[in-house]
Amino acid sequence: MQVPFLSLHDVTAKYKDEIHEAALRVIDSGWYLQGKENETFEQHYADYIGTKYCIGCANGLDALIWIFRAYEELGVMQPCDEVIVPANTYIATILSITENGLKPILVEPNTETLEIDDSLIEAAITPRTKAICIVHLYGRNAMTQKIADLCKKYNLKLIEDNAQAHGCEWQGHKTGSIGDAAGHSFYPGKNLGALGDAGAVTTNDEELAKAIRALANYGSQRKYVFKYTGRNSRLDEIQAAILDVKLRHLDEDIVLRQQVADYYYDHISNPLITLPKRLPYSENVYHLFPILVSPLRGQGGRDGLHDYLAERGIGIVIHYPIPPHKQECYQNAAWNQYSPLRGQGGLPITEHLADEELSIPMSPCMTKEQVEWVVKCVNEFR
Repeated sequence: MQVPFLSLHDVTAKYKDEIHEAALRVIDSGWYLQGKENETFEQHYADYIGTKYCIGCANGLDALIWIFRAYEELGVMQPCDEVIVPANTYIATILSITENGLKPILVEPNTETLEIDDSLIEAAITPRTKAICIVHLYGRNAMTQKIADLCKKYNLKLIEDNAQAHGCEWQGHKTGSIGDAAGHSFYPGKNLGALGDAGAVTTNDEELAKAIRALANYGSQRKYVFKYTGRNSRLDEIQAAILDVKLRHLDEDIVLRQQVADYYYDHISNPLITLPKRLPYSENVYHLFPILVSPLRGQGGRDGLHDYLAERGIGIVIHYPIPPHKQECYQNAAWNQYSPLRGQGGLPITEHLADEELSIPMSPCMTKEQVEWVVKCVNEFR
């Protein structure tokens, strides 16, 4: 049986008539940038997340870059200020910080949740710390009351990387509305995915929203007048229209993902496999379903299971085999302590996760038979 990791064809086909209608509407309109489709999606997404403002942009990385850049333009941050960030994340989170001349301070994850360990954050705070950037990795909520308390105690901005967690919640609030600002990615493989690159920022801060909108539009707040040295980072009308269609179905797709996850949690029983802590439904939208395979157990550990499942037609992906602090692009970075390639102790928990993590198929389009086949093969691995 073939079980793709994620079939974008099947995801798109679920709503193809609505998507085709939306795309045709834009094509026939003759207006392709910064028009009504953007206005409509931004309003609908802001309403969904629970913020006053949503600013569409070119992609999720840009969304995070513009948040930090806007804070610098507004005098809230300046180059060399520090931002606490999880060490276990996709590199885009770190890139957005270093792009703005800020210093990422990497904090290890909790081994049960795989999210930033809030018990380690306070020790990382210095007089130069200006923000905590949490990442709702894999679709799992990363926010805790302790993080909220630390932000208040030290007067820190809370930035959310919500690229993988559209629809996730914490204490009744959608992730993306919890902090001072949040970056969202609508890369095609996300739970809310466009048919190309796309992103957005959400915030309740009017001044920040105005600065971000200008920065993403060449630095211009009105035509031919440039307050900032910005860039072209805009959400096009077709992507906005398609995202508005898929937003209407996001919650029902999340439920389908949660049903797949329930079966995995209830039936995966291989002693060689460790599953991350099971969170309440509201706190996990299952963008990914990571499992951990110890390299000291089984036939070749993670790589052995990877090959075993691939031979049985199951799509699998490793997230992420080389953590940001081990990447060549950062080997000479001053903030990357003990570089090159973070020697002398490194970040052992993050590095263990990079060696052990394997993501099994997770999709709102999986059939019961496909889910059962994945579990059967995982459980039979020795």
